[in-house]
Amino acid sequence: MKKLATLFVDSYKELNNGTVTLTVMGMLAAISVVLGYFSIELTSYIKIGFSPVANQLVYYLFGPTLGACYGFFIDMLKYFIKPTGSWFPGFTLNAMLGGVIYGVLLYKKPISLPRILIAKLVVVVFINCLLNTLWLSMLYGKAFMVLLPARAVKNLVMWPIDSLLFWMVARVVERSGILKMLRANPRRSSLKSK
Repeated sequence: MKKLATLFVDSYKELNNGTVTLTVMGMLAAISVVLGYFSIELTSYIKIGFSPVANQLVYYLFGPTLGACYGFFIDMLKYFIKPTGSWFPGFTLNAMLGGVIYGVLLYKKPISLPRILIAKLVVVVFINCLLNTLWLSMLYGKAFMVLLPARAVKNLVMWPIDSLLFWMVARVVERSGILKMLRANPRRSSLKSK
């Protein structure tokens, strides 16, 4: 439990590099919004979207505390830019919980496909299948168990595809040296040069 609390505190301390942290989060939010307009439609119900990759990079880089804040921000931003249906606080809560889950499971840990698969599976089961289905049931008055099977199949089909997509992008970003540069403390390097 102490490790978990430390993870949240460390995530909050990422704001010590305020300008860099907020700039990177803002750039990834912009990329997420733009990528939200592009997707590959496999069937009328299943499509591969690229927007979550940018969001998951934020959760990986900055952890659960800032991940929850970013989840709130990006959900509201996407709703105001391109609303699809009515706003519902449950979906915003889901975006925040997704940031916390990915942050807890990916922050300060090496990128590996098994870790990403586990993080994505937790989000798929608890947020996409259970909570999203509950919110849709409440919004549209359909029975939870009527909506769940189709949503579960769709999410389980997309689980390995989305995980693999994030893993490939994260590895490319990591190998490029961008992550190392972002994690370097600019204050520490400026003190050494004096």
